[in-house]
Amino acid sequence: MALKGGRANLREIDRWDGGVGWISYPDEQMQRASHALDTDDGVWVVDPVDAPGVDDLLADLGEVAGVVLCLDRHKRDAAAVATRHDVPVSIPRWMDGVAPKLDAPVERVGNELGNSGYEVHRVRDASFPPWQEAALYGPDDTLLVAEAVGSVSFFCAGDERLGVHPMLRPIPPRDALGDFTPERILVGHGEGVFEDATPALHDALDGARRRLPAAYAKMARGMLLG
Repeated sequence: MALKGGRANLREIDRWDGGVGWISYPDEQMQRASHALDTDDGVWVVDPVDAPGVDDLLADLGEVAGVVLCLDRHKRDAAAVATRHDVPVSIPRWMDGVAPKLDAPVERVGNELGNSGYEVHRVRDASFPPWQEAALYGPDDTLLVAEAVGSVSFFCAGDERLGVHPMLRPIPPRDALGDFTPERILVGHGEGVFEDATPALHDALDGARRRLPAAYAKMARGMLLG
């Protein structure tokens, strides 16, 4: 199984009243997930990975209001999707380094994502390791986290439904994410958590260091076995 890429075959995930998610390359290990948020402001497309069928999925929701990147290294296919829908790529004001890499107009956002009802929260802004990440928190207590936590196998240890990114397990983002009480959690890698989301988040943050050896051992086995 390839780490990233392979044959595009869009698979829908995370359908709820406020939007939908998809994985464009379901056979890849990274399980890169993208989302479309259906808001009063229009449809906001978050960290998109493109594939045949994406525009049909978006059209079912309505008109695209914008594309937003929540991680400095999640350039993905944001520029291509934004260009097709004639909208800018929105990036938090404090996030630098990614805008020059985008072949599309860029718009900076503050603490609110347009008039979508989603708040933009800083998860990490650090130079070592280099990492700038924002989370979105909005209607019906929906939390979207691009990278700090995920549900894909290499994020999780033991029976975790949600795990902290392997690089952040020694310093889990409790201050950034610990006060949220979401009804659902959407992630940038893997399917979202729709049942008992708040306990899953708090368990991931509280157990990140304790389960670090198990997580790293699992990741090493996965790398060895391919």
